[in-house]
Amino acid sequence: MTSQSDELVDEIEQIRERLAHTVDALVDRTNPKNIARRTLEDVKGRFVAPDGSLRYENVVPVVLGVVGTVAAVVVLRKVLG
Repeated sequence: MTSQSDELVDEIEQIRERLAHTVDALVDRTNPKNIARRTLEDVKGRFVAPDGSLRYENVVPVVLGVVGTVAAVVVLRKVLG
């Protein structure tokens, strides 16, 4: 019976370690600072290539969209104001 008890104790310890690792991973994944860091990295990755150069194919449409929106607001304020 000792052998079975030892095996059960070992199995419980392995399960406990896996559970602790899973909980640690969940805590890390849901940490607001880590979420913000990952989001910033994702956004930066869309606009900056790994070598540090700008990805103009992504930057230009955003800049044009911002300029167009600002222009539309200015025109609407003049027309309606």
